[in-house]
Amino acid sequence: MMEVILLENLQNLGRFGATVRVANGYGRNYLIPQGKALPANKKNMAVFEQRRAELEKVVAERLAAAQARAAVLSELKLTIAARSGEEGKLYGSVGTIEIMKALQKEGHDVARQEICLPDGPMREVGTFSIDIQLHADVIATVTVDVVAE
Repeated sequence: MMEVILLENLQNLGRFGATVRVANGYGRNYLIPQGKALPANKKNMAVFEQRRAELEKVVAERLAAAQARAAVLSELKLTIAARSGEEGKLYGSVGTIEIMKALQKEGHDVARQEICLPDGPMREVGTFSIDIQLHADVIATVTVDVVAE
């Protein structure tokens, strides 16, 4: 296990500025290279405290941008056409990739990893509410209509 200083709020891990213990691989291979954390040593703690104000400003800007995106996305209603049988069952399913492509057609840049489908892919015709996690503290709910092609 290693200790890291978080440079942003991370869901299920901690808030900005917190010192947390994580698995070595998670810290070395993901958090540190992605700029989400620093190794917790005396030198990095001193650097963090010196830069704390500017880092807090960056975190606040990211949060404001995510909230603005969420306001736009929450008003959105997507329609996705898919092949289906007579009873409304889809041949295949509508998953994160299809939703991401539909959002991109509408002019919204959303990463596939931001789309949350807790019940798995949609396998029948109908209206569904999906969550898009834009930030650790911001979730937008989008309505998706799956219609027969």
